[in-house]
Amino acid sequence: MKDIKVTDSVKYIGVDDHDIDLFESQYVVPNGVSYNSYVILDEKVAVMDTVDARKTDEWLVNLEEALDGRNVDYIVVSHMEPDHAASLQVLAEKYPEAKVVGNAKTFNMIPQFFTFDLEGRKVVVKEGDTLSLGSHTLQFVMAPMVHWPEVMVTYDSTDKVLFSADAFGKFGALDVEEDWDCEARRYYFGIVGKYGKQAENLLKAAEGLDIQTICALHGPILKENLEHYIGQYKTWSSYGVETEGVMIAYTSVYGNT
Repeated sequence: MKDIKVTDSVKYIGVDDHDIDLFESQYVVPNGVSYNSYVILDEKVAVMDTVDARKTDEWLVNLEEALDGRNVDYIVVSHMEPDHAASLQVLAEKYPEAKVVGNAKTFNMIPQFFTFDLEGRKVVVKEGDTLSLGSHTLQFVMAPMVHWPEVMVTYDSTDKVLFSADAFGKFGALDVEEDWDCEARRYYFGIVGKYGKQAENLLKAAEGLDIQTICALHGPILKENLEHYIGQYKTWSSYGVETEGVMIAYTSVYGNT
């Protein structure tokens, strides 16, 4: 497992995918992509999202290593898209005592993807609800249409970590060093871009939180220079410009212009 430190009690258990040719069958990803997942180890243990079915087995090894014999108490589902939720049923069946945490829209969608029994296992949360793991308190913020209707983000008020779902994500595996802006910009406009207003609403909600770390579902864990990343998202979501200039657009049927 990659030795990526989030905090003393928040562990990264995600995986890289270098074998994928096109992300979502349309986006070229020359440096692959990461499927990020995290586990919070407290009096209660919470797994923050799962991974794509392509990497379930590798992810389970990472999870078991991080758990070191402990059980899972909560599975928090930020986003139902299969690159993050495809391993949900495997995890729920492996740890049958674990509660599944999501909002009402999450639980409307789960039966469309999976067949496991949710009886007695649902923890339905709404805007502003909290969940105590012991010393850690999770606060839930709804982020509909960033970029699916059930999306929510989770704020760990103890370690001041924002689990931001697909917001602040980028293309590129974590074992490749590359500029964040370029691939995060391409990811944002390809996947989230038309939901600018909804992204703005999420940023406004986040302004009231003391965020020191951002853990997205794709791309690196962001700990330094957060003003830059948040600033870029403010620009992109408002359809502003990063630098002033002039764009000349032209077309020529035969290439002679």
